[in-house]
Amino acid sequence: MLMQHLTQATVAAAPKARLSRRHFITTTIGGATGLALMPALAQNAPAAAPGSKPTEQPIAFVTIAPDGTTTILCNRMDMGQGIETGLAMILAEELEADWSRVKTGFGDQQANYVDPAFGMHLTGGSNSIKNSYGQYRELGARLRAMLTAAAAQAWGLKPADVVSANGRLTSGSRSAGYGEFFAAAIKLPVPEKVSLKDPKDFRLIGKPTGLTVSRAKSTGTQTYAMDVQLPGMLVAVVQRPPVFKGRVARVASEAALKVPGVKAVLTVPLDRGGQGVAVVATGYWAANKGREALQIDWQLDGVPKPDSAQLLAEYQALALTPGTPAPQPHLAQDASSWKQAPKSLVAEYAFPYLNHAQMEPLACTIDLKADRCDAYYASQMPGLDAGALADATGLKPEQVQVHVQMAGGGFGRRAVPSSEWVREAAGVAVALAKAGQRAPVKVIWSREDDMRAGYYRPMTVHRAEIGYDATGKVLGWQHSVVSQSIVKGSPFEGMIQKGVDPTTTEGLGEPYGVPMNLNVHHPDVNVPVLWWRSVGSTHTAFVMETLIDELAAATKQDPVAYRLKLMEGNAKAAHHRAALQAAVAKSGYGQRKLPAGSAWGVAVHESFESVVAYVVVASVKGKGADRQVSLHEVHAGVHCGLCVNPKAVEAQVQGAALMALATTMPGHRITFKDGVVEQSNFHQLAMPRIPDMPRVFTVSIVPSGERPTGMGEPGLPPLAPALANAVARLTGQRQRELPFRFA
Repeated sequence: MLMQHLTQATVAAAPKARLSRRHFITTTIGGATGLALMPALAQNAPAAAPGSKPTEQPIAFVTIAPDGTTTILCNRMDMGQGIETGLAMILAEELEADWSRVKTGFGDQQANYVDPAFGMHLTGGSNSIKNSYGQYRELGARLRAMLTAAAAQAWGLKPADVVSANGRLTSGSRSAGYGEFFAAAIKLPVPEKVSLKDPKDFRLIGKPTGLTVSRAKSTGTQTYAMDVQLPGMLVAVVQRPPVFKGRVARVASEAALKVPGVKAVLTVPLDRGGQGVAVVATGYWAANKGREALQIDWQLDGVPKPDSAQLLAEYQALALTPGTPAPQPHLAQDASSWKQAPKSLVAEYAFPYLNHAQMEPLACTIDLKADRCDAYYASQMPGLDAGALADATGLKPEQVQVHVQMAGGGFGRRAVPSSEWVREAAGVAVALAKAGQRAPVKVIWSREDDMRAGYYRPMTVHRAEIGYDATGKVLGWQHSVVSQSIVKGSPFEGMIQKGVDPTTTEGLGEPYGVPMNLNVHHPDVNVPVLWWRSVGSTHTAFVMETLIDELAAATKQDPVAYRLKLMEGNAKAAHHRAALQAAVAKSGYGQRKLPAGSAWGVAVHESFESVVAYVVVASVKGKGADRQVSLHEVHAGVHCGLCVNPKAVEAQVQGAALMALATTMPGHRITFKDGVVEQSNFHQLAMPRIPDMPRVFTVSIVPSGERPTGMGEPGLPPLAPALANAVARLTGQRQRELPFRFA
């Protein structure tokens, strides 16, 4: 899984990073103590107590106003997954805060806010709750102990004689709110050891809780990076080359400069060595009209121009040749007997490039002064970005401040290892200053900009050759994957193991322990690729769960019973069994008769240590290539360890299922012709609408006392294969690609 590899990868990759080694280390490996510039009181960490890490400093995460209003900072970026609320719930639980008085906010690129497991600033891999659960519990318990000690000192008592609960400190007839003792408490040493609550005493954790920002979001008052306004701010848009890595040969800017409001036309550096032309104006409308008036000749000689149809043929040919072996610890490696098996199945799958299509397009505001740079945007990796900003502006890391904003979706697009769009914005600010027009500038990407000039989930081809017997026992499985590496050439290149990017193969074989020989091809293509919600599991789950279903059908076995049989003897499959059985029980699978023309579909998959199983009901109308699929019911079984906020988990599963449904819809793909992206907006990229959602959607969370695991992504992978399996029962046609295609 993507983020399981990062601890060793960050250090291993530093010498190969595009950033300087100095910038990379100081901004990502928890040593970035010099990056704090004029932070707010809530972000000032006192000197660490002996044995206390920077991430254990309560004052860096919590402030309590005299009236008791408690502000808890999130050490991640919230893009709709609800972690701003979830992490606050965890800390408030141990702090015994008054939840009705809790507000939330974001940290920045200081060392306090690194992921405690990975030692870098990171929102990704569904790791926020998983990696910071213990951290935030201890933060709350430490501050609670400090408040108790402060009250005890003031009242001449022992700390044991003071009770802290629901935001108040009491002892006998004495009573005071937390806010009255906060100033005194933060001057005390931070305790090294604290006692944590028994889970049976939790008041907040495990209770369905609305997001702290729900009212702002539902009333349209929530601000995002796109809404940032600074005095004297200008707005810029960038005309990027039609083919990646293209450069400017000539630009005629006279007409653009005549557009009212346009202040400057500037040639700026782009990601991957390309160049673009920025139009800077007093507002977005003027900037965009100025861009439309530009006349640019592009230098595209020698620039590779990918073509989707040609790439597919090349990938299919590669899948027939030996690739780089990808040994997987969970797989039995001897699959040589598959050709001697009494039965065989050969299948080839194709998956297209995909755009992240987050609802809020990219926006980054740079306020560049001679000795300081303030950046306002939604960052999934502010530490890494801070180093990139320092590099792009020529400033020292300690002269850079990242102000993390709420994001309107992300799905990985805001976590580019090269800091592509942030560097681009800094480049515009630098060029503007050199032109004698220094001012804060907001660089805005339109939907068309991001769809045609962004990063994409890699195009991927799978080929499976399976030998099995009449009982459904798999005797050998030969498997090839062809896909670009998403980490090659990035600061995370150290993740690559023996020539194989593990994000390409994650989830293959699991949880069935089949004897599989796995090999991989990583072609180099002039298309920038990036992680996309659930990373490799977006395609590996579809391949595994449709093939397992096909084997069950070929041997006339119930698909649920067959999966459970294959999991027998695998202790690591306990969560899979529990999630699958929860979905089955809620759905009534096998216990009720479906309406004519409907069918069940089943799939289960683990990603980021959480397991989601789906039992769905679907129907198909029409004939031939014009068939239309309808999803009527979705029943999810979820095993995510201890569930901090069931309401947030339910929302994440529903949202992930909707995003997965999009991947099945004809027209949901990004294609290239002569190096140019053919789609520009949602009218050319099929997206589900409200009527496409199932009328019944249940989420059953398996009770667990194990540590929490992530839920931002795991709900996506198994939905498409579950739907495909239902479609196969109705049509007799197995889906070998996404989006669905009927003969």
